[in-house]
Amino acid sequence: MGRMRHRLVPFAACLAAAAPAFSQQTPAPLAGMDAYIESAVRSWGVTGLAIAVVKDDSVVYARGFGVREAGKPDRVDPNTLFAIGSNSKFFTSTIVGMMVDAGRMKWDDPATKYLPGFQLYDPYVTREITIRDLLSHRSGLGRRGDLLWYASPYDRQEILRRIRYLKPNSSFRSQYGYQNIMVMASGEAAAAAGGASWDSLVAQRIFRPLGMTSSNTSVRALAGHQNVATPHVSDGTSAMPIAWRNIDNIGPAGSINSNVLDMAQWLRFLLANGRAGTNQLIKPATLREIESPQTIVPSPDDTLAPSTHFHAYGLGIGMYDYLGVKVLSHTGGIDGMLSQVTLIPERRLGLVILTNTEGHNNVFAAVARRIIDAYLAAPPRDWSAIMLAQTRAQEATQAAAAKRMEAARPKDTKPSVTPDHFVGRYTNEMYGEVTVATDGTRQVLHFGPGFAGDLEHWANDSYKIAWHNRRQGTGLVTFIVDPLGQVSSLKIWSSLSPAAMRSDEGDEFKRPPAAQPSP
Repeated sequence: MGRMRHRLVPFAACLAAAAPAFSQQTPAPLAGMDAYIESAVRSWGVTGLAIAVVKDDSVVYARGFGVREAGKPDRVDPNTLFAIGSNSKFFTSTIVGMMVDAGRMKWDDPATKYLPGFQLYDPYVTREITIRDLLSHRSGLGRRGDLLWYASPYDRQEILRRIRYLKPNSSFRSQYGYQNIMVMASGEAAAAAGGASWDSLVAQRIFRPLGMTSSNTSVRALAGHQNVATPHVSDGTSAMPIAWRNIDNIGPAGSINSNVLDMAQWLRFLLANGRAGTNQLIKPATLREIESPQTIVPSPDDTLAPSTHFHAYGLGIGMYDYLGVKVLSHTGGIDGMLSQVTLIPERRLGLVILTNTEGHNNVFAAVARRIIDAYLAAPPRDWSAIMLAQTRAQEATQAAAAKRMEAARPKDTKPSVTPDHFVGRYTNEMYGEVTVATDGTRQVLHFGPGFAGDLEHWANDSYKIAWHNRRQGTGLVTFIVDPLGQVSSLKIWSSLSPAAMRSDEGDEFKRPPAAQPSP
């Protein structure tokens, strides 16, 4: 195992972090934690994991477990770089907060003040949506539109131009709906106010003052680094290495890469109310605003945590109560990488967990809960075993639902026209172009540079899509054929699952009339 002795890292009086001091003793609440995490990593089939714990302004635990890439010997250690995904959002809200402190922005300014061309589907929402709304997931758009940036050719400005075509799924400010593109918009607004790119603002105002020397905001910056984790996708039994995904175009919502030692400096800064040594980088009152509830997050009763009474979302960070304390927490996920950041400010406790395995994997939440319980003097519980059992039960439920869906599929049906009539180009004003082509005996659907999949007849004019990228799983496409046998459009469901089919109307791509073959 990659090991590192515990680090006690006091803030320096200068901007950069000082060299660390070392402790030889494991804090009592973390006794036996090495063995517990090693067991959890094996049980969940995780390739590699890194963790750091901060208590009372000291890094009291920093470890690496497993390997950087399956089948190779290089161990994960506290310096190993991972993608932190949506844990980037708290960085973005902090940058906005710094702009607020400088008098360059206000939380309740209209977004269009900084993004003059910004437009949403509803003109009223375009006029009224504020920076606060962008960061608190209440735009009315919900968790939709991600295919506008994921594996797409569009940069941030083009994504913001096209978002005007996304129809809302709820009324404005009426409910919580996680929305990556709105957070990206807030970062671009901060860039306009700050006179520099979001990437530069994060580097200059956070990474550099906190001594986060290994952290960056782009996968391109990983070139030349040796100690980098490889992303993996797991099917529950084995993990397969995959390529790093470039998500620079959604940067403020998820593109930061870091290691647990750098992230520990971020935790110390937050737990110190925005101070780095003698430098107050953000006002405590501004940080409190970021960490205050803005949107209620619906959550079912949790019999395993009866002390939790609410979940809410602030500005780039989630929160809930647990055993009488307020917990700030966020997860992050992008191709092959999952992360968790958790803070309990009143106990001056924080932890970060980074992993390089995606799939049915909740090991980061299990380890975090075990550590929180230890510091809150709660009775010890094997959260890894509890959550693993829950996950396996959920997998069984999903598998049964998929089996029922397959059984309910109409049998012995045929498409209303021959498959060659589906070949051609289809367009969507928001997403762009989809093409269907013949590859030997197969029909292949291409969507942007990142999606390609084989079409297999499902029922009537619907086809199952087996995406070539294993991580993307399967989807469904339905061709719309009019009474004259003309294929007018197609609809894509990115996931072939009962839940997706119930909750999503699919994305429609229309066929230019001139492209119609004769029936």
